[in-house]
Amino acid sequence: MTISEKVAYLKGLAEGLDLDTSKSKEAKLISVMIGILEEIGMSIEDLEENTVALGEELDAVSDDLSDVEKAVFEDEDEDDDCCCDEDDDFFEVDCPNCGETLVIDESVLEEGVIQCPSCKQKFALDLSDECGCGCEDDDEDGDCGCGCEDHDHQ
Repeated sequence: MTISEKVAYLKGLAEGLDLDTSKSKEAKLISVMIGILEEIGMSIEDLEENTVALGEELDAVSDDLSDVEKAVFEDEDEDDDCCCDEDDDFFEVDCPNCGETLVIDESVLEEGVIQCPSCKQKFALDLSDECGCGCEDDDEDGDCGCGCEDHDHQ
């Protein structure tokens, strides 16, 4: 039984008692209370209907968002954790003063001088024993074994 049905039942009981609201203060009070309960019941029913409608609209928006996500992200690789996808424009350098490992980008590498954020000391980057990709040039014929083809080892 809904709230509106319960209020209607209560209203019927009050009418069955044949309360005269013009003569009795109690009858007038009961009549006003039943009127207020009717308004509350209608408000609650409206809220329930709106909640159902909003839920349906939210489901539709969720479905649309899912379609958009599929369209936008369908071309991305499934394996985002692969080390091959890392950006090659960043390099790791150890600070000669404090030993802190710093990650620098290509613009800092081109400047040749870096200030360590830990110890605040500046130092020059020595890349003489490294090829352009950051790997060490260990072989006598200049082959570092890194497999990259973007630079010459001489």
